[in-house]
Amino acid sequence: MLNIVLLEPEMPANTGNIGRTCCATGTRLHLIEPMGFRINDKMLKRAGLDYWDDLDVTVYDCYEDFLEQNPKAKEKMYMATTKGRHRYTDVSYEQDAYIMFGKESAGIPEEILVESPDTAIRIPMNPQIRSLNLSNSVAIVLYEALRQNDFFSMQTEGELHRLHW
Repeated sequence: MLNIVLLEPEMPANTGNIGRTCCATGTRLHLIEPMGFRINDKMLKRAGLDYWDDLDVTVYDCYEDFLEQNPKAKEKMYMATTKGRHRYTDVSYEQDAYIMFGKESAGIPEEILVESPDTAIRIPMNPQIRSLNLSNSVAIVLYEALRQNDFFSMQTEGELHRLHW
């Protein structure tokens, strides 16, 4: 199972959207304090719709708490950042990889990035743009990791509701 890690998320609507994406993909969500909202924030619930109760989510007091409770995370961590050396499509995601995203206003602190320069990944974009929306970035990278793992046991074919193909 893949893991999305949000370091100090600030916006409840983005976190709710990410939670919904995690539910749709069977991905675990790890939220690292401090957050700019409370888990019961109505914006969070609204963005996550009625999926929030089904979400596999854990909240941690700080980054060190997260690492302590997930000892293998550091060796399987990819860090999505505009400062990354590698494109997100250039790495091979393990089935139990952790993909970390920083807070909307500042990203992942350089003190964390500098420890693992080879796992810092970026989504290519025009140079005059600072960053993409966080929930969009999570979806882009997560679906690449899922594609590389043949979408695990996800439903890959759809059916019409009233008519037939």
